[in-house]
Amino acid sequence: MRVLMISKACLLGTYQRKLEEIARLPDVELMTVVPPAWHDGSRVVRLERAHTAGYALVVEPIAFNGNFHLYFYPRLGRRLRAFAPDVVHIDEEPYNFGTFHALWMARRAGARVLWFTWQNLNRRYPLPFRWIERYNLRHADYAIAGSAGAAKVWREKGYTGPLAVIPQFGVDPDIFTPRPGEPDPGRGFLIGYVGRLVPEKGVDLLVEAVAGLSGMWRLAIVGEGPERNRLEMLAQHLGVAERVFFEGGLPSVRLPAFYRELDVLVLASRSRPNWIEQFGRVLVEAMACGVPVVGSDCGEIPGVVGDAGLIFPEEHVEALRGHLLDLMRERDLWADLARRGRERVLAHFTQAQVAGQTVEVYREIGKSANQQIANCKS
Repeated sequence: MRVLMISKACLLGTYQRKLEEIARLPDVELMTVVPPAWHDGSRVVRLERAHTAGYALVVEPIAFNGNFHLYFYPRLGRRLRAFAPDVVHIDEEPYNFGTFHALWMARRAGARVLWFTWQNLNRRYPLPFRWIERYNLRHADYAIAGSAGAAKVWREKGYTGPLAVIPQFGVDPDIFTPRPGEPDPGRGFLIGYVGRLVPEKGVDLLVEAVAGLSGMWRLAIVGEGPERNRLEMLAQHLGVAERVFFEGGLPSVRLPAFYRELDVLVLASRSRPNWIEQFGRVLVEAMACGVPVVGSDCGEIPGVVGDAGLIFPEEHVEALRGHLLDLMRERDLWADLARRGRERVLAHFTQAQVAGQTVEVYREIGKSANQQIANCKS
């Protein structure tokens, strides 16, 4: 079975491990199309060729780079005709023009098509995106939702075809590994955050929470975004600037080493009218590294963490601070959550598991196509 995946997310090297796991399965010949880079606001995400064994990773130019709703691959039709895939996996939301363009081109090429979604809020989009969404819901052969919440949204919106709930990516437990041995107790308690510096991620709540901590602690913040200056000023105002370190963005392949230095990772997301947390991938990356996690009850976070971490109510700074104090003081709790987090990832969130579930979708699409051909001949 020939599969063409279209995925700007696979610019990141750690995400490419899923592609290698898909390609390892005997009945799949995989080609993945990525742009040369993606302009994410002021940040440019460039292609990291880190895990490319067993499949073809090809670069295609895109139009409207950085415009999430309008971008598309102008030469995709040529690529489809040359590769002649059986299945086209569009790793993109069904309300975007790029999904419509790829789906329309794939159907013209005679391929079966699926799209992926994280969207877990039932939002009504303006024209022409409402028309685009309607077309994509009616003409896809399959859909993959990253969470049960996202699956519910698209059923409410009228998608009636086959749908599987599979995370977009897992983690490789041989790359995201716990640190060997115990950390040096003299270095203090290291708290971490990884992600965009935007209001909805609640990094300001984290800074406020740590400002009330006693003892030896530091906060390392990895990421870029429009909130950075305000967060730096907040740390200065609260008198903790010398303990709060802004590391900037890190390449995805360097994140495992960063996680292994942490004592806890925090994701303090807050809901917005047009956004709630869709998954919180950094949680499973940290858990795989044996790092306890603390998250708010925003969106999908409690379902991702399960009983392998600590959850606090959105916006509740005192509750977040209390969880951090518990982890600083109770070594048995820290060790228990470190163990549970790693076990939860191994049970539910590895790249091999995600790849296997995704390929099973491809096989179901193939069986459906073969049955339709048989019905037409009979």
